[in-house]
Amino acid sequence: MIGFFRTGLGTLPPVRIEGRRTYLRPPRLRDWRSWVALRGDSRSFLTPWEPTWPEDALSRAAYLRRLRRQIYEWRQDEGYGFLIFERDSKQLVGGIGFSNVRRGVAQSASIGYWIGERFAQQGLMTDATAAAVAFGFNQLGLHRIEAACLPHNEASQKLLLRLGFTREGQARAYLKIDGDWRDHLLFGLVDTEFHPAP
Repeated sequence: MIGFFRTGLGTLPPVRIEGRRTYLRPPRLRDWRSWVALRGDSRSFLTPWEPTWPEDALSRAAYLRRLRRQIYEWRQDEGYGFLIFERDSKQLVGGIGFSNVRRGVAQSASIGYWIGERFAQQGLMTDATAAAVAFGFNQLGLHRIEAACLPHNEASQKLLLRLGFTREGQARAYLKIDGDWRDHLLFGLVDTEFHPAP
C-alpha cells in the first residue's frame, strides 16, 4: 500500500503516474475550481453515465466531501482516486480511480473513469487508463482489474478491449445510473494478460 505524508486536511501522498500524453495524481484541495469548471461544462455529457448528481454536486462542500472520502479510502486500502492531466498543457481533463479493492485471495479492484466533453475522443482516456492499470498491477499489487459499462457505451467498450480487457458477461440492474438501475457489461483483466505497448 502507498505510504502517507499526513498534513493539514490529511493530504494524499504525492504520487504521480506518467502516461505518454497524460499524467495522473491524487486530487488536492486547490484543484476544486478547475474540477468544478470541467465537470460543470461537461454536465450533460457526463450525467447519462454516472449516478444522479446531488443538488450541490459542484459546490466546494461537495468537493471536500469527495476529497475526504478519497483520503479515507487510500488510508484503508479500499480505493485510489486520481485526476488526469494532459501532459503538455497541464490541463485537467478527467478522473480515474480504483474502488472496491479486495485483498486476501482476490487481490482485485474495479476501475472507473470520466473525461471532460471537450477532451473526449482524443486518445487521452486510453493513455490514462493504460497508465492507471499499470499502476494497479505494478504498485498496488493487484492480480485482477474489473470494469463495468453500460451496453450502449461503445466508446468505453472499445477502450477496455483495446487495453486487453475481456468481456466476461452482463449483470442485470447492476448499478443505479442517472436515477435508474441499469444493466452493465462486465470486463476483466488479469496481470499476466496486460502488455502495454512499448
